[in-house]
Amino acid sequence: MTLPEAIGAVMKRLDGFGFDIGNYRISLYRALLILIVVGGMLVVARLGSGFVRKLFRRLTRLDSAQQLLGEKLVTIAVWLLCFFTAIDILGIDLTALAVFSGAFGLAVGFGLQKTFGNLIAGIILLMDRSIKPGDVIAVNDGKNSVVGQVNRIGIRAVSVITRDKKEFLIPNENLMINQVENWSYSSRDIRISVPVSVAYGTDLDLAERLMLDAASGTERILAYPEPVVRLIALGESAMQFELRIWIDDPEDGLGNVRSDLLKAVWHRFQQNGVQVPYPQRDIHIREWPQNGPIANQPQ
Repeated sequence: MTLPEAIGAVMKRLDGFGFDIGNYRISLYRALLILIVVGGMLVVARLGSGFVRKLFRRLTRLDSAQQLLGEKLVTIAVWLLCFFTAIDILGIDLTALAVFSGAFGLAVGFGLQKTFGNLIAGIILLMDRSIKPGDVIAVNDGKNSVVGQVNRIGIRAVSVITRDKKEFLIPNENLMINQVENWSYSSRDIRISVPVSVAYGTDLDLAERLMLDAASGTERILAYPEPVVRLIALGESAMQFELRIWIDDPEDGLGNVRSDLLKAVWHRFQQNGVQVPYPQRDIHIREWPQNGPIANQPQ
C-alpha cells in the first residue's frame, strides 16, 4: 500500500467515527481537519502580521503615524484573508448561517459596540495624524488629567507613559470625545512660566538681569525663543515677576527644569543681596489705653 492510499484509509476510518446532521458530516476526521486548518491559519496570520510589521518599519520615507496606519490596515487584511481561506478550505457554506445572522448582528451591535468604536477611532487618529507615537499629550476626562508620552496606538487603546513610569491605557474613543492637549502636534517648543517674587526696595533692573542670567545658564532652556521677565503684580509683601522660558523636550518633564531654574535664581540672588520676601504684618496702634490692666501695671 502506497503512502497516499494509507493516508486515505486512515482518513476514511477517522471519518467513520461520527454522524450526519442533514447534509453535514460531523466526525473525528472533520474535527481534526478543523483543528489543523484553524491552527495553520493562526500561524500564517501571525507570521504575516510580523512580516508586515517589519516591512513597514523599513519604510523610512513614511513617518511613524503613516507606518503604524499602514501596518494596522494591512494586518487586518491579512487576518480577514486567512479567515475566509480557512472557511473555504473547510467547505463551510456561510449562507447556512443566515438563520443566525440576525442574532449574531444583534450580539455584535451590543457586545462589540465599544470594540468596533475604538477600532475606528484608532484608525481615524492615525489617518488625521493628530496623535502620533512619541507625542506628549495631556488628556482631561473631566475628573482626572493624565500627562505623558504616547508609547503606542493599539486597536483598542492608546498607551501613554507618564514621568513616574505609570502606563495608562486610554480607549481610543476617549481621545476623540474628550479634550486633548498635544504638546508636540505642530511644534515641540513649549513655554513654561515660573513665578519669582522679590522684596520691595529691590533694584528691578538688577533682579531682571539675574533671572535672565540664571535662565541662560540652565540646561534644557532654549536660547531662542529667548527667556523674558515680566513684572505681573505689586503684591502685599512682594513684587511678583514671571520668568518665561522655552524648552523643546517636554517628554523629559517640566518640574525638573523649574527646579534647576529656581535654584540658579536663588544662588544669584544670594550672591548679589537680592532678598526674597516672606509674609509679614505691621501693627499700628493709634491710641494706647490710659486705664486698664495693661496701663496700671508697674513699669
